Amino acid sequence: MMKPLLTVAALLLASPVAAQHSFAAPEGCEAKLTVQQKGCVMVNVWTCEADEKGDQWIALIGQTGVFSIQRVDDEFQWMETYSVMGNEALMEPVEDPSSLTELFANQVDTWDFTIETEEGPERNVGFDMLTGQTIEIDGETLYETEFQGQTLDEDGNVLDTSSGRQYVSKDHRLFFFGQSWSDEAPDQITDMSPVEFIYPGEPGFFAAEPVFECNQIETSYQP
Repeated sequence: MMKPLLTVAALLLASPVAAQHSFAAPEGCEAKLTVQQKGCVMVNVWTCEADEKGDQWIALIGQTGVFSIQRVDDEFQWMETYSVMGNEALMEPVEDPSSLTELFANQVDTWDFTIETEEGPERNVGFDMLTGQTIEIDGETLYETEFQGQTLDEDGNVLDTSSGRQYVSKDHRLFFFGQSWSDEAPDQITDMSPVEFIYPGEPGFFAAEPVFECNQIETSYQP
């Protein structure tokens, strides 16, 4: 369960950050993985000695540079996020935490958690479900998921709804973007599926710029 792709697409368009030509993990941290994806987006993943065991940092990078950096725990809970749209942090205790362990054990994981944003608390409610299908992308075995979710403000007003398909890795304990659409326009699909998985020592590892489907006006299509 990642931040909905439609929100990510909006962040990509809004990002004012200048394009970078290099990227490095912070001091005391170790670079782990780069994933180049469709839709002119990529992620760099690293871990830090000072964090809890299993925590990972994910930098989301678009054509204009880094637009979001997020720390997730071993269950892929969103612990904290720093983005061009403002900073966010998980409010604890959590009503129904997102859990990779539950997803892999029971084929479905419900979640109900609240994020403190600069505009106020936002409640996220929904589920991830394994479809039973696996796919191999660039040598990586990924499990296909379906998700539905809503984001509500503190008064219960719906701010965002989305549905889609994503991918999850047992080895990395990470979700990766797939396809997403809104309830209002289900034929408008945003696709940011993985294309390449790059490890330390390989060309393109911890690059600073995405390479697939860039310089395109839109990242969505109609099937």
